[in-house]
Amino acid sequence: MSPHREPHSNPESLSEEEPLKREPGADPPRNGITRRGFLKGAGITAAGTALLEGVHGFNTAAQSTNSGVTMLGPGAVPVTLNVNGREHAIQIEPRTTLAEALRIQMGLTGTKIVCDRGSCSGCTVWLDKMPVNSCTMLAVDAVGHHVTTIEGLSADGKLHPIQAAFVKHDALQCGFCTPGMVMSCAALLEANPHPTEEDVRHATAGNLCRCGTYPRIFAATLETAGASRKA
Repeated sequence: MSPHREPHSNPESLSEEEPLKREPGADPPRNGITRRGFLKGAGITAAGTALLEGVHGFNTAAQSTNSGVTMLGPGAVPVTLNVNGREHAIQIEPRTTLAEALRIQMGLTGTKIVCDRGSCSGCTVWLDKMPVNSCTMLAVDAVGHHVTTIEGLSADGKLHPIQAAFVKHDALQCGFCTPGMVMSCAALLEANPHPTEEDVRHATAGNLCRCGTYPRIFAATLETAGASRKA
């Protein structure tokens, strides 16, 4: 006769998939909870609680350290941008890029959105005379600065010398890269009126011309520099 054995008393000896033991006559578990499922559920609950407490603590700390900071959005907010020497009061969502604000809100479509990720520089504009990719810059970050677009280079209907040189040397084909290329070359001449070809190559290194008119672009820029030297 085999000796009487007590039920398992060590929970670690249970099979991972063995259902939880219940007393005779007790109601069966509604969902057939297994030991593994029970432990997983308990772990997820604990982790979720800890995560919520962490987020709450982070928000509290952020509020205490960012007192006095103006929060914008998520809806449209009023901003004023100085573009081509004029103040433009517009309503935009904080996520709006400078390129979108220029093209959609102000109708300045000379700024082209080509790659929309800052890799071709077709959307180049000036921010306080510094060339920037407007597709990767938020419009709200341009508040308080002076923005210049391709439309702002010409004055009284007269082309900027670099624009006229681009036309003369046929330094454009499809035209998508041309505004950004012109802005980069004009910025170079603003900073260095007498550049070398190497300087021009360096200034336009981030501008992608899919038509391959780089030699004509270099020639137009150098001729503009030469004309300014003679003047």
